[in-house]
Amino acid sequence: MSNIEIGLWSFPLLMLAIFLRVPIGLAMFLAGFLGLGVVNDGFSTALAKLKTEPYTTFASYSLSIVPLFLLMGHFATIGGMSQALFRAAEGWLGHRKGGVAMAAIGACAGFGAICGSSLATAATMGRTALPELRKYGYSGGFSTATLAAGGTLGILIPPSVVLVIYAILAEQNIAKLFLVAIIPGLLAALGYILTISIYVRLNPDSAGVRPPVPYSERFVALLNVWPVLLVFALVVGGIYGGLFTPTEGAAVGALGTGLIAFANKGLNFKELLGSFTATARSTAMIFFIVLGAAFYNGFLAVTQVPQTAAGWVVEQGFSPWTVLIIILVFYLLLGCLMDSLSMILLTIPIFYPIISVLDFGLVDFVSMQHDMIREAIKAGAGEGVAPEVLDEIKALLAQGVEVPRQLAAEIGVRFTEARANAIGVEYTALWFGIIVLIVVEVGLITPPVGMILFIINAMDRSTPIIETYKGVLYFITSDIIRVAILILFPAITLFLLY
Repeated sequence: MSNIEIGLWSFPLLMLAIFLRVPIGLAMFLAGFLGLGVVNDGFSTALAKLKTEPYTTFASYSLSIVPLFLLMGHFATIGGMSQALFRAAEGWLGHRKGGVAMAAIGACAGFGAICGSSLATAATMGRTALPELRKYGYSGGFSTATLAAGGTLGILIPPSVVLVIYAILAEQNIAKLFLVAIIPGLLAALGYILTISIYVRLNPDSAGVRPPVPYSERFVALLNVWPVLLVFALVVGGIYGGLFTPTEGAAVGALGTGLIAFANKGLNFKELLGSFTATARSTAMIFFIVLGAAFYNGFLAVTQVPQTAAGWVVEQGFSPWTVLIIILVFYLLLGCLMDSLSMILLTIPIFYPIISVLDFGLVDFVSMQHDMIREAIKAGAGEGVAPEVLDEIKALLAQGVEVPRQLAAEIGVRFTEARANAIGVEYTALWFGIIVLIVVEVGLITPPVGMILFIINAMDRSTPIIETYKGVLYFITSDIIRVAILILFPAITLFLLY
């Protein structure tokens, strides 16, 4: 059996181990360790990797962002920020038909901006919003489905632990990935609110009406969410503005949420120790999965499976869009079996090499060159250039054709096709990452085994799980429409980079 065949067989065996409830980190570690032993006719290479891999993996500066974001989420939970977000959103939206559900979505989006975990967002907002939804006559299935869908906003709206892991695996800039996630995240929240509006019109008995809140109370509730806005602005704005690195931004966010939790009297010595312990446990779990993935991915690299798969796809002449859709359907199915982080760690080393060699037309070399030339001329780069040269450049711009390098260099523009291709690869990686993240989260609320569905349903034992399934189908439809829009119009995702 060839190395490639061994690599291919490892995947179904790995999935079988996961199906038999072997922890995903351990399953990937064993698959990688044993696979290296089989490929190399002995375990000397695997043992040598075991000696060095933990250090080289965990010594990564970028990974230090993970425990800091997790700690920030714990501080935000005990600091009462989820309640403040929900009260503010409920005050402005609660009196509308379906308004309390809309408020829950808005609060989930806000909490996701300081939490970074879907499961934590769903659990926290479930405890906060579920009693209010039931109090005002919202049906059990509608309530649990709304909170399950809202929980998915936790890892899409930055900062996000899973986005950080994807950035490391795909070797992309974390700050740029956070930036391109903002618009899709807001679209997700708006899509869910629109879904709620449609649902309550189709099912009028599923939602009651909450009495309006006086405007004075609304503004007071709105003022109480300033800590959330402050933390989000400091972390995301500071990272993108270059004030500090993503890791430093995570540290600032953790410190900020800790101080706010202390000021709100939610953080005492006991809660501080509890937050540190919970963060250590979550970090240990995540890091063990990362280590298992590192071993498995090292084994795949030796067998040349990712490179061979990428070459095979190119040789077959498949449309890039066909390949993308097949990958997304696979993610949708896989999301029913495992959590988002495990899926990203398991599949990105296989799928990303395939996606990176496909041309989705995200970058037009001529258009980018012309934009740079126009900006240079507008900035005064044409001064001192021979008039006939400038006229020739302007004529080529008017014709919409490429300007020769020599002419472009006359006004200081040195933009090559190789540079355009590099930008295209970067844009593809960022765009693909956001789409994958959305589809992964859809898998977590897809019946019959969506993980978030069970977390929320466990909080409301009186609601049959089948009712939650029925309600969440509306939100899944919204997600599928959003994915289709982002695929058809990549500029929506990449808008803030232009």
